Amino acid sequence: MRTVDLDAVLGARETIAGRLLRTPTLSSRTLSEHTGANVHLKAELLQRTGSFKPRGVLARVESLTAEERKRGVVTWSAGNAAAAVAWVAAAAGIGCRVFMWRNASPLKIAAARGYGAEVDLEAENAAASYERLLGHVEATGAVFVHPFDDPVLHAGHGSVGLEVLEDVPDVSAVVVPVGGGGLISGVAAAVKGLRPAARVIGVEPEGAATMTAALAAGKVAQIAPKTVADGLAAPFVGAGSLAVCRDLVDGVVLVSDAEIEEAFRFLYTSAKLACEPAGAAATAALLAGKVPLEPGADVVAVVSGGNVAPETASAILAAR
Repeated sequence: MRTVDLDAVLGARETIAGRLLRTPTLSSRTLSEHTGANVHLKAELLQRTGSFKPRGVLARVESLTAEERKRGVVTWSAGNAAAAVAWVAAAAGIGCRVFMWRNASPLKIAAARGYGAEVDLEAENAAASYERLLGHVEATGAVFVHPFDDPVLHAGHGSVGLEVLEDVPDVSAVVVPVGGGGLISGVAAAVKGLRPAARVIGVEPEGAATMTAALAAGKVAQIAPKTVADGLAAPFVGAGSLAVCRDLVDGVVLVSDAEIEEAFRFLYTSAKLACEPAGAAATAALLAGKVPLEPGADVVAVVSGGNVAPETASAILAAR
């Protein structure tokens, strides 16, 4: 059963209005010439904390009661959700702990700490970190702000879709990176609610095909992700996200790490967008011809984040 709809997205937009950036939707002549479509890039890497994540997190934190705020919030994330929850909690004056794991990006660990969160790095992997989080919630009563599977979170992320439709009202396809499924759930609810004929296409790395596996199995499936796009390396998708994608998403395509890196280089050099590998996934699908497009049709690719370590960026750029 789906957990988010257009009314919820519109309500969430009102909740977060004026507190986050309205990111631009940029045209790309080079990408348009390559694909034959009229391609635009939704630059969510320019959002607060460097990704789309604060949209849903702010909506979720605003839904907390006064008593819940006193208990503080926790999340489980090796990346952009950690920074977003830390930033929102600090702005709201709420205590925050983030459960990460030892091989998480040092840049993203530093970001969560920099925004004021306590960071737990005791776990060796995502599964162990999740167990530590559950134990902490049981012991302290802290409120778990899920990184990707919460209906209020989805509704906040749906504001991306509303802005896409405002900027490109005749859009025929919106292409969205998929990690845990939170972003595409909100975008699909917004786009299908206002423009049902528009296609919503998800993009996953071949080494982190969690939504593809879940759709095939008809249930949430655990995987061991391995991809250069750490922002999309969720070990599973949420049950709510799966339900939305099953109902509203027109397809999910896979891209290789090599294709993601090529798109990363394209966005850096041609679009001047300093994204992270995860943020390049939707563009990778377009460059690689993975999404069928009608000539001259309006298409939007979401560039979801820009938090990348300098050494990672330089290595990918140098490999061309």
